[in-house]
Amino acid sequence: MKHLPRILVVEDEPAIAELISVNLRHNGFQPIWVMDAETAQREIDDILPDVILLDWMLPGESGLTLARRWRQSARSKGVPILMLTARGEEADRVAGLETGADDYIVKPFSPRELLARIRAVLRRRAPEQAGGVVQVGDLSLDADTWRVTYQGQALKVGPTEFKLLQYLLRHPERVHSRGTLLDKVWGDHVYIEERTVDVHVKRLREALGEGGRMIETVRGAGYRLTAQVQG
Repeated sequence: MKHLPRILVVEDEPAIAELISVNLRHNGFQPIWVMDAETAQREIDDILPDVILLDWMLPGESGLTLARRWRQSARSKGVPILMLTARGEEADRVAGLETGADDYIVKPFSPRELLARIRAVLRRRAPEQAGGVVQVGDLSLDADTWRVTYQGQALKVGPTEFKLLQYLLRHPERVHSRGTLLDKVWGDHVYIEERTVDVHVKRLREALGEGGRMIETVRGAGYRLTAQVQG
């Protein structure tokens, strides 16, 4: 029997949740609708979904708080999260992405746009890069065990930052434009802004600590990973 991707819809407005669920069912997905943080957590503890559609404003815990918790959990950190919100300001979008959300969609949105974004995060979930260990200078990444080390010390890196680092390590000393990184790491997703790349590079640098200096910003061009770190 064909696996239908499970989409956990965390949304407290019944009309919106019903519209989303109907469209998901008609397009080959299996929606599971919950209205609050507590029920959402029980669903995730029971069966891990393929994608989470998470409303920003929820009764009790906010969507931002939930996203942050799920990204810190070893069990759920790899599940794509798509934030649903009425907040369209850039600062709000960045806040959503910095909690670990993979994408961000502002209400009201069309069902067609939502489906395109869900399919995009599902494509992105499996990195195009091969497995095995890749190393540049003191920075090492093991794609089979999802481990990153710098000077032998293990580091905690989020799932999107892991894929970004994996691509940079496999193509060192080259300058990669934001558009190239979007295509290679996120997939051919027309909705994501290039600003998203900057947010994730910033998070990756922070996660790498001293090793973050290996990722250079090339003004007007993009980013480069180099072993030749300047003091």
